[in-house]
Amino acid sequence: METSASEKMVRYERGEVKRDQEALVAVEYPLTIYVNREELVTIVCTPEYLEDLVIGFLTSEGVIRGIQDVDQIEIVESTGHAYVTANFVNKFNAKYRAKRYITSCCGKSRENFYFQSDASLLESFNETSISLKPETIFRLMMDFEEASQTFHRTGGVHNAGLCSAEEVLLTRMDIGRHNALDKIYGYCLEAGMSVNDKIVIFSGRISSEILVKTAKIGCGIILSRSAPTELAIQMAEELGITAVGFIRDETMNIYSRPERILIEN
Repeated sequence: METSASEKMVRYERGEVKRDQEALVAVEYPLTIYVNREELVTIVCTPEYLEDLVIGFLTSEGVIRGIQDVDQIEIVESTGHAYVTANFVNKFNAKYRAKRYITSCCGKSRENFYFQSDASLLESFNETSISLKPETIFRLMMDFEEASQTFHRTGGVHNAGLCSAEEVLLTRMDIGRHNALDKIYGYCLEAGMSVNDKIVIFSGRISSEILVKTAKIGCGIILSRSAPTELAIQMAEELGITAVGFIRDETMNIYSRPERILIEN
């Protein structure tokens, strides 16, 4: 399915009006997820890597424990439905989150809040051994941005990626920043990829929700062009995650666990 569409617009530029112009805009696609024939939720997303999104979302939200709980997934793109057959479902989480409509906005539409108890269930990353040189961070961010073609065309999506200490391994984009990370998570689960030596790279703000999703994926370092929130920094410190923001033009801010960034002086 197409992830962008052409729309007519009127452009105003330095006092000049240009009519009947065309602009590429991001596509919004509602996907309704059914688990064992019961409607769970409708997610508004970008229509690609939908199976990764479904698996990542269900696992991240605690509806299932992981890919081992999924017997089958059927995506019907023409109607916007995902049918999941699962051999295990966390009934509490499934009922608690039943029949929600999750918009693509970046506010608190996912959940009223990710409570501290959610983070307390996560693994501490104090033993993460991966480390990065500053020049590696700048190169990874440059490669990540070059791969963000849909953003450059539309300006209307968020981008997330997974890196090793040497290169960007994969990228996913979505109109919803949470969705982009769920697509990364879903891919890792399906591929059985080891992530304890991997890095999350992200285009947007590191909020507490994004920090928790990074922890759930299993990565001990997150890199971003944007800033973290106060709560995200506190949680990163508690969980042992290195959060690096404002990575631009060979500058960066290291907000937590700076020992993993190999600075000489």
